[in-house]
Amino acid sequence: MKAIVCREHGPAESLQLVNDWDLPDCGPGEVRVAVKAAGLNFPDLLMIQGKYQTQPDMPFVPGAECAGVVRAVGEGVTRYKVGDKVIAASTHGAFAAERVVNEAEVYPMPEALSFVQAAGISLTYFTSYHALKQRADLKAGETLLVLGAAGGVGATAVEIGKMLGAHVIAAASSDEKLALCRELGADEVINYSEVDLKSTLKEMTGGRGVDVVYDPVGGDYSEAALRNMAWNGRFLVIGFASGPIPKIPLNLALLKGCSIVGVFYGRFSGEEPERNLRNVEELWQLFAEGKLNPVVTDVFPFEQYVDAFNCLAERRARGKVILDLEQD
Repeated sequence: MKAIVCREHGPAESLQLVNDWDLPDCGPGEVRVAVKAAGLNFPDLLMIQGKYQTQPDMPFVPGAECAGVVRAVGEGVTRYKVGDKVIAASTHGAFAAERVVNEAEVYPMPEALSFVQAAGISLTYFTSYHALKQRADLKAGETLLVLGAAGGVGATAVEIGKMLGAHVIAAASSDEKLALCRELGADEVINYSEVDLKSTLKEMTGGRGVDVVYDPVGGDYSEAALRNMAWNGRFLVIGFASGPIPKIPLNLALLKGCSIVGVFYGRFSGEEPERNLRNVEELWQLFAEGKLNPVVTDVFPFEQYVDAFNCLAERRARGKVILDLEQD
């Protein structure tokens, strides 16, 4: 079958598109999904470069998340049947015509969404909802700063933060990206490629600072944001899309009386599965009510996977980057 295969670590150009990838039959508790669309995420980029915290054996098919239709189910599977529309999220395997995943990694596809929209919701919305609800306990009226606000997770943080009643400040690297953030409901925006983030935040908040920082970027922006925390603020560590992992002076947490909080959705879903399922149910209801509406601006045909990866790597993406397997 058709698949994008990683045989050696490197850039997207080192990947191979093949037509003879062999996929095993469903084992007990497994579901086989015909992939209609798949979402790209920063961990996918790290994985093909050999830089991710966990690495599959070579060769492997990258891609964590997808949307599609159930083709077959293994022994003991009770939640799904052939023909069901689903989304699936696992460590890798999504960038192929079909994939096999454990039943626990499959969810019914929200009825209000298309395959292209649904393909990118699991890692982004699941992460942001968990981050802002459980880790930050974000309250209506609080100020939320989102770094990398036009990226996959950043855009969902802006949207969810606004839905929860926060005053949202979106920070991104171009006016085009910030226009998207405005569409998602951001109250104020900062182009940190043109202005100093630290001084702009201080002026924007009247010296009070922000209650919650959502940081999927890392690098130099993390410390600038941390220096603008309000008393009892919560700094959410989401990831390091800029590359460098910042070395934070811990005295800042003391002086600001703030918390530095790690957000690891993958472990959360394993450690607290019932709580995670409640989050998913709530998100599905929000999709159904139209209170959340996934933004997909960068959609590529499957054969243009190199362009899709580079769109993500070069930080040109606005919202999610999606591979559409149904496009010619």
